[in-house]
Amino acid sequence: MKLKSLIEQRNDKITEMQTLVSGAKTEERAMGAEEMTKFETLSNEVAAIDSTVKAEERARALEIIEDKKKDDKAEDRAVEEGETRAFDNYVRGVVTESRATNLDVATNGAVIPKTIANKIIETVKELSPIYTLATKYSVKGELIFPVYDESTQKITCAYAAEFTALTSTSGKFISVSLTGFLAGALSKISQSLINNSEFNLVNYVITKMATAIAEFLEKELLVGTAAKMTGILSSTKGIVGLAATAITTDELIDLQMVVPEVYQANAVWIMHKATFKAIRKLKDLNGAYILNKDLTMKFGWELLGKPVYISESMPTMAISAKAIAYGDMSGLYVKLVQNVEIQVLRELFATEHAIGVVGWVEADSKIIEPQKIAVLTMKNV
Repeated sequence: MKLKSLIEQRNDKITEMQTLVSGAKTEERAMGAEEMTKFETLSNEVAAIDSTVKAEERARALEIIEDKKKDDKAEDRAVEEGETRAFDNYVRGVVTESRATNLDVATNGAVIPKTIANKIIETVKELSPIYTLATKYSVKGELIFPVYDESTQKITCAYAAEFTALTSTSGKFISVSLTGFLAGALSKISQSLINNSEFNLVNYVITKMATAIAEFLEKELLVGTAAKMTGILSSTKGIVGLAATAITTDELIDLQMVVPEVYQANAVWIMHKATFKAIRKLKDLNGAYILNKDLTMKFGWELLGKPVYISESMPTMAISAKAIAYGDMSGLYVKLVQNVEIQVLRELFATEHAIGVVGWVEADSKIIEPQKIAVLTMKNV
């Protein structure tokens, strides 16, 4: 009902009420029971109309807030699709409008759009469990962490006598920093595939770049490289085996007990496939295998109650080799800047009817919480 109609009805009812009162006043008498009932009915109807009018006025004054979630999702999809098309055109060598993207043939290298870079990093996480387990940072610049060191001296408690000074002992804080080391991955793409408009070039590049980066990180986060990234095998905590090419159940128990109980909840085993094969043959006193298939575990295998992760980047059992790592891998801190860069090499492989796609990343890693990680080193004989 329109507001004008409500106001007209209100005025008619007020007029009728005034007529009732005026009639009784003219005849110099009190209003009868029937008149009072009608008056009260009209009064209630006027009050209801007044409430309706006020509610409508308040409603008009309120601002309608649109739900933009759907629009935001549609906008995000549009941005992602636009960046995907731009990146596809960039790799194929198709010139795009400068207002749409900064990826064009004129620039021999450019920062990948955020959506593409995120997909590469997410794929790296899927391909490299050790990277997923580590503590990750994606910021630029140097990161400095204070680490409490008791390797040479620690706080101790001892008996003392009155009037005798206590000897001061304490550990010390050292600084460990994560900077950034440049690493690149080169992938060649057939020109025939590029000319095929139905070929999903973007997914191909994402998969190839992510696989190369994941394989690189897998090795560096485990083994590391001198003066570059540091892996978990640099841990100074652990045990030395009794043999150079064999491992016993007791050694596995000893290694597990190196890690304090407080860090056992998220602990895992990491080893090479050959080491894994040797441990699969170990049995307890009852003849039962100590390594069990357990689909509820993160990686499908359970050893002494903890998941087992197999990596081809781990050393095999050999003289002085660090064959097994155990612990909470969040003690390893990783910095991987997500601003992945791409360069397209169009002339270098022209004689091979191909182009080269180079992906550049900046990364660093160090053990910041050494108490979380232990390593089994094979005997030096």
